[in-house]
Amino acid sequence: MDKCAVFLFVIVVCAGLSCPGEGFAQGPKKILSIEAYDMLNTLPDTYIIDVRTRAEYQFVGHPVSAYLFPYMFLTKTFVKEGTRGRYQFNIRNRAFVDEISRVFLKTNNLIIISRDGTRSALAARDLVNAGFRNVYDVEDGFEGAAFPSFEDADKDKFYRQLARRNNIPDFNHRRHSGWQWWGLPWTYDLDPRYIYPPDRAPDAK
Repeated sequence: MDKCAVFLFVIVVCAGLSCPGEGFAQGPKKILSIEAYDMLNTLPDTYIIDVRTRAEYQFVGHPVSAYLFPYMFLTKTFVKEGTRGRYQFNIRNRAFVDEISRVFLKTNNLIIISRDGTRSALAARDLVNAGFRNVYDVEDGFEGAAFPSFEDADKDKFYRQLARRNNIPDFNHRRHSGWQWWGLPWTYDLDPRYIYPPDRAPDAK
């Protein structure tokens, strides 16, 4: 292959990689709850997917018209973390991407929300890797991060120690960010159209 042919080959390959929908997939875009709500109201083919557990969706509430597709399932395992405890939700839903693929198109705008952005980041990444092109991760989540919260680990530890020591109101509560904090529409109602598909009654429409 002469130099001219090599040059043309490189141009063609590079052009192919720059085409929309081709080449390397872009990662999910991080947005805040208020941006997600605005997208739902203004962009066609936009859907919000709640990836929390069934219990969170039902008893904590969820965004109006959010589809439930758990990314992890709640377990019966109770673990202690210092003086606190919790039930683990560490059984990953291995059918997650396949279940999403049966309901939504790869070109839909998919907004992914969890409690505080942790599970939604994982779920959004998996969807992008599966070929979904327009995936948005709600980084402040439905309830928001436990207060106070900082991205810098050292800063986070320092201010959480101060908050605990000084009995700051709402310490370790999720009331300073997230879908609920913004005052966006949410509900406890379980609409059969939006609950997790394997849980739907045969006659649900």
